[in-house]
Amino acid sequence: MKRTVILAVFLLASLALVVSGSGKALAQAQAPTVEPKKEEATKEAPKGPKKSYAISTIDPRAKQLKDKKVDTSNVKIVWRASDSWSGNINHVVFAHFADSVRVASGGRMELKLFPTGAIVGPFEVFDAVAKGNLDAAHTHGGFWKGKNEAFVALASYPFGPDYRDFTIWYFMGGGKELYQEIYGKFNLVAFPLGNGGQELGLHSKKRATKMEDFKGMKVRTIGWYMDLLTRMGISVVPLPPGEVYMALERGVIDAAELASPSMTYPMGFHEIAKYVIMPGLHQPSAQFELIINKQAWEKLPEDLKAIFEFCVYETHLWSLSYYEYLNIEALEGYKKAGVEFVKMDDATLNEFRMEAKKYTDELREKYPDVKKVMESQEKFLKDYAFWREMRMGVTAWPYEDYIKGKHYE
Repeated sequence: MKRTVILAVFLLASLALVVSGSGKALAQAQAPTVEPKKEEATKEAPKGPKKSYAISTIDPRAKQLKDKKVDTSNVKIVWRASDSWSGNINHVVFAHFADSVRVASGGRMELKLFPTGAIVGPFEVFDAVAKGNLDAAHTHGGFWKGKNEAFVALASYPFGPDYRDFTIWYFMGGGKELYQEIYGKFNLVAFPLGNGGQELGLHSKKRATKMEDFKGMKVRTIGWYMDLLTRMGISVVPLPPGEVYMALERGVIDAAELASPSMTYPMGFHEIAKYVIMPGLHQPSAQFELIINKQAWEKLPEDLKAIFEFCVYETHLWSLSYYEYLNIEALEGYKKAGVEFVKMDDATLNEFRMEAKKYTDELREKYPDVKKVMESQEKFLKDYAFWREMRMGVTAWPYEDYIKGKHYE
């Protein structure tokens, strides 16, 4: 009897559970379906643009290196090298490069840097490298206009590209290929190695802001600015950097352009010339070159060529910061020394610009290499002009200057 009761209780409990579960299921089955909100029902997956707007994002070097096999060479290379700088700040840049090559190659390649004049003079390094008396030299293309006028266009010239323009053009606008083509005619391989940025104007013993103020002055300069001043009735004396101070002191010249503040301040021109006539229209950038004897270059193993070139670009990009940062201290030194910075008036700048245009047009007509380089540069500058204009107005002047209206560089 007891067993029967227990079984009955168990069956009733089981039935209750079944009924309960069925009730829940029935309730769920009878519950109204919740429709999604209208906006959720009609929401579509995000779509891209209706058309394809691809631009070329290919790294020009990627194809060259994709399948390139390079073994680590087991050689020791020592090159003889010199420069045109007589120990000034540009030599520091060259020494930086030599250190980079030595360390990156694990000591397998070394540039032995001879002081200017120890083997050849500053204006003789070009021929010394071309003939193999030196393996390499650090110099400036403006010195070599007598060999090919296009060297000036590859270096710097009045109203030409600034250091940012030049670097973009070299890497992306065809400059690298033109470098090798033109220097190659002289048994040379060449790379850009350092850019001093826009140069100071004229270090002058005479204050000059108008064109008539320049008449009768004797000016040290090189490159196309030398020809431009001559055309405008201003006497010119081309001198290497190491001879400028003495020429100012002895009255051989009244004024001199040379380089950025970081280079000229240690040279002491301000002891004699108390004016700096701005802007440095003669060189919106100061592009320096590393020239290499072609046979010496071709003998290098492939891995050392790659290391060498990487060190070129490391030094070049580092130099942009190096020169500009040092300019801060140099300009403070000029101000403390009582140097007066004066600016040419707009009419004088326009006169220089118009005469520079006439002169470079004549050069292009006369020299095919000049035409080729300048057309390439000008195409880039025109293509770049719209973006240059659109990004204007947010120059990082100090706050107080900006809110007073100083928006542009």
